[in-house]
Amino acid sequence: MNSIVSGGRAKTVAVVDYGMGNLRSVTNAVMAAARGAQVEVVWTQRPEEVMAADRVVLPGQGAIRDCMRELHDSGMFPAVMHALANKPVMGVCVGMQMLLDHSDEGFEGDGGLGTPSLGQIHGNVIKFELAGQIQQDGSRYKVPQMGWNQVYQNSHGEKPHPIWDGVPDGSFFYFVHSFYAKPSDARHSVGETDYGQRFSSAIARDNIFATQFHPEKSSDHGLSLYRNFLHWNP
Repeated sequence: MNSIVSGGRAKTVAVVDYGMGNLRSVTNAVMAAARGAQVEVVWTQRPEEVMAADRVVLPGQGAIRDCMRELHDSGMFPAVMHALANKPVMGVCVGMQMLLDHSDEGFEGDGGLGTPSLGQIHGNVIKFELAGQIQQDGSRYKVPQMGWNQVYQNSHGEKPHPIWDGVPDGSFFYFVHSFYAKPSDARHSVGETDYGQRFSSAIARDNIFATQFHPEKSSDHGLSLYRNFLHWNP
């Protein structure tokens, strides 16, 4: 466990360490966003610290099958499910994909059944199928998508989600992924990106907000998202 305190008596944000995520990068970014806000940022492998935190960041990196297994094996699963039901939670990358019902990503040995996930936002995670498609510059689309791309704050006729506050529509964020989220209810898609097709790059429901891109690798706009999350009262 690593604890970084900004200010005096602080509320607590737990960055969940279940063995699958870019924890140092995420923690450093949340710490930078929390500077001066009297927020204690806790990088933790202890379920009781996740239970006690005021809000939670759920990162994820690698294969979703491994992430789901480690979430259970680490003992973090009950604490994360409690957080998802009771306090503000921000998912990042595979930490976003885990929030849906099911991912098509799975090992060859499992009969292609994919991976059941946390079921917090109904929908599935689907692999990009971009073979033969050509980008505007004449190059072929590559999978994984790796690099900067724009995110449009898809509001479905409503105001943009409050975590977008101060971030211009169409801002660029950093992506690394081969699979994308497809929520069953379009209202849960609060950010969209074009990569051979339009897909949901940010999803939200009630106390949950999550991004496919990496805010911690996305310069000032990424820090703005973490900063807004620290002050968000859903």
